[in-house]
Amino acid sequence: MTIRGRTYGRNFWRQAGERAVKTAAQAVAGLLLADQPFDIAQANLGRGIGVAIGGFVLSIVTSIATAPVGPKDTPSTVATTNP
Repeated sequence: MTIRGRTYGRNFWRQAGERAVKTAAQAVAGLLLADQPFDIAQANLGRGIGVAIGGFVLSIVTSIATAPVGPKDTPSTVATTNP
């Protein structure tokens, strides 16, 4: 896929997707922990799904926006080295 003249390969999307899923889970965890005392029976499922989707989308957008900064075909902004 090409966005604004930059090609994003399978590796980029796999890594960006992993980051987005983690961000969505963290957003929901934060929402649940902020709602103290937490009662699963009264949890607002719609709000939780909305927060998860929001975290997912923001993570993907951030990965795309920062892709030109880091190594090619990765959403990372820093180069990694193998030991």
